[in-house]
Amino acid sequence: MKIDTNLTIPQLPEAPSQAGLQFAVATEEDFDEIMAMSKDIYGGLDYLPTRYTSWLQESNRTVILARKEGKVIALESACVIDDGETMLVEGLRVAPQERGKGVAGVLLRFCSELVKSKYPDVKVTRLTRDDQLGPKDFEKYRIITKQGILLVRFRAEELKLRLREIIPSADAHSSQQPGPPPVHLDQTSIHQLYLTTDLMHNVLPNATIIQDWQPFKLLPSNIAILLKKEIDWLVDDVSNPTVASLCTFPFKVPIGDDWYYLNIDMFGKDLSLAQQQFLCHLQRHTNNLKGHVMCQIFLEPGLWRPMTDFCQNTLNVDLVKEYTEQCVVESDLI
Repeated sequence: MKIDTNLTIPQLPEAPSQAGLQFAVATEEDFDEIMAMSKDIYGGLDYLPTRYTSWLQESNRTVILARKEGKVIALESACVIDDGETMLVEGLRVAPQERGKGVAGVLLRFCSELVKSKYPDVKVTRLTRDDQLGPKDFEKYRIITKQGILLVRFRAEELKLRLREIIPSADAHSSQQPGPPPVHLDQTSIHQLYLTTDLMHNVLPNATIIQDWQPFKLLPSNIAILLKKEIDWLVDDVSNPTVASLCTFPFKVPIGDDWYYLNIDMFGKDLSLAQQQFLCHLQRHTNNLKGHVMCQIFLEPGLWRPMTDFCQNTLNVDLVKEYTEQCVVESDLI
């Protein structure tokens, strides 16, 4: 199906929240208007400024805008993954003055129908949320898995000095005796470990790789998507993995000048090994940074408190917010 730059959906029932809305495929020229609408979203940790251009170039992704009286008031991205069976919803945002009017729901319905027309094999919609799910949410969605969210803040220069002090004795702060250093996986090792064996099934939550809010099933097509990204893959033991982690390379965020965001997805329940990989990622990715860093770690909920204590008492970094959860949910696409 060819997507026109202006789209209408006469097949959807008219509703007050839909009246006057026009839908269009996003273009490079829309960037400034989208950023103006997105001011202060996600507490200043918006990833869209960094990814917008690449999103427009992804063949399996569609980025749709909703306009009202010619102005952009909402955006949603739909990415088809899992061998064409899943529509992953990302980047959803509505202009502040239009929130609470049903715009997001109308945009989601439109994107779902558009994606279904282009990809008939799509069966489910998936999205990742960090808000509190209520009874109505459980009527609409199935929970696939959830992780605890640990958000900390530090200056890169100060953390580098602290890491130099504690790395030689870092394992003294762990709950178990130190083991071998984490293994950095190359592409061949990633394919072997994640696709040719079932060793990762007991490590990953519900056999799902969650990378920077994106949930993927263990499929070759999904690994191909992930390998195009700048990610560090660590595991404690390739022959018998207990903890694995993926670290997205740091990127600037609009919270202020010289502010960076570092995303670490941690899988497994062993605190000592999780701390070891956490330190390894920090050491590698703060080495060349200067400025402030917001670091978000997603991990087994039971590890949140001891990892928080480790961050505050050993690394001397600031806790930004108390415990919240990252929930991967899905619903059938009818």
